[in-house]
Amino acid sequence: MNFNSLSYIAFLAVNLLVYYRLPHRVGSGLLRNGFLLASSYFFYMCWNPAYALLMLFSTAVTYACGLLVARQAGGQKRLWLALSFVLNLGILFFFKYFNFLSGLITRGLGALGLGFEAPLLDVLLPVGISFYTFQALGYTVDVYRGDVPAEGNFVHYALFVSFFPQLVAGPIERSGNMLHQIREEHPFRRENLVEGVLPVLWGLFKKVVLADNLAVLVNAAYNNPQGHSGGEFMLATVAFAVQIYCDFSAYSDIARGSARMLGFRLMENFNCPYFAQSIQDFWRRWHISLSSWFRDYLYFPLGGSRRGKGRHLLNLMIVFAVSGLWHGAALTFVVWGLLNGLYQVISILLRPGKRRLLALLHLREDHPVLAVCRVGITFVLICLSWVVFRANSLADAAWIFGAMGRVFTQGFAVNLPGLGTSVPTLWMLGIGSAGLLVLDGLIHRKGLAARINGSVAARYAVYFCLLAVLLIFGSWGEGFAPQDFVYFQF
Repeated sequence: MNFNSLSYIAFLAVNLLVYYRLPHRVGSGLLRNGFLLASSYFFYMCWNPAYALLMLFSTAVTYACGLLVARQAGGQKRLWLALSFVLNLGILFFFKYFNFLSGLITRGLGALGLGFEAPLLDVLLPVGISFYTFQALGYTVDVYRGDVPAEGNFVHYALFVSFFPQLVAGPIERSGNMLHQIREEHPFRRENLVEGVLPVLWGLFKKVVLADNLAVLVNAAYNNPQGHSGGEFMLATVAFAVQIYCDFSAYSDIARGSARMLGFRLMENFNCPYFAQSIQDFWRRWHISLSSWFRDYLYFPLGGSRRGKGRHLLNLMIVFAVSGLWHGAALTFVVWGLLNGLYQVISILLRPGKRRLLALLHLREDHPVLAVCRVGITFVLICLSWVVFRANSLADAAWIFGAMGRVFTQGFAVNLPGLGTSVPTLWMLGIGSAGLLVLDGLIHRKGLAARINGSVAARYAVYFCLLAVLLIFGSWGEGFAPQDFVYFQF
């Protein structure tokens, strides 16, 4: 059940109607939360009913380990935390990384002249497993650290793990933000619906109008590397930068809007990432829930920046390598993560020289021209990393980089029909992408959404415009199947 489908709109409407009709006080909210829990499992089972058992197992393990950690059962507080990690990461490894590791072993032994083939498993990757696993493990660590009390009510905790708006692709919520909201009463308030509708429509615009149309151009280039020029890859790479942002942030927008209609507030997951002035700044703005998860549960426990520069740089590389592996079981993702880590390492090493150069030139760090240059350089570096992320293999990525390099000697040539698009479509996507960046800035820095919602005329005018754009420019029509969100595979 995709967010960009009529079936989800109907599902959300039914949940709103039933949820607000059920009394909260019966069973201290268990009736309402039990209904949301059942709805969340139904939502997940629309993909594969059997894999709901995996989510239930992860939920049961982390729930039990949380209680055992809080009670320091047997005086083995660390044992229960370790058990939670071993069981959950063991499942994640089996379904997501076993075949990847087997393939590496087979290729490694083949390079040594040995003909051994490691076994491969015929299993499907459960949708959203990386998201709900990290969310559940974060809860166990929070209990271990004493940041939150162990949740004794299994229904409440199970809803925290499986809450349908953010279940499949985040944001990866924190127990400190969600568990108290689950226990609280959420009476029907008209303003909750008003605040929730706009991000849902905005997310649908990003997904259906921009991301899905850009995907045609991107897939045409990246799925046939040898058949396209360097200019076409430059265009496709910029298109992918916009596509993946629109696609992923659209999911977060629809998730946050859906949750808001039910009275819940989910954390913000994106904050104008392409306005970032450095790679570090980019990762503070992109997939914020995952970046902060790695910061709090991996980077800080490794020592962060407190154990000397060498250890600091090593910790950064470890975190980004793990982040790359989290995104997918392929060498392209690992290299993409390492590349982003390397960007930050180089930036830290060059920082003293940069400061001396600015002092020599009598330029302030916050000079507007420098800020624009930093934004441009950061965007170029991120786009180069997106090449590795999107390429189907490292060999394809190397070919694409080579093709883009030849632009400087062979010229910039683009065959739009060969990319499955046309000049009018490209203009539409270009204008839409530019408008997206401007509006995103106004939403996050000027409170545009609140201003729109504060005026009935403005609100309905925006609703009408977004719906009209969705119907006219969206990917619809006979034979069209709603496209999965990119991060479903992670």
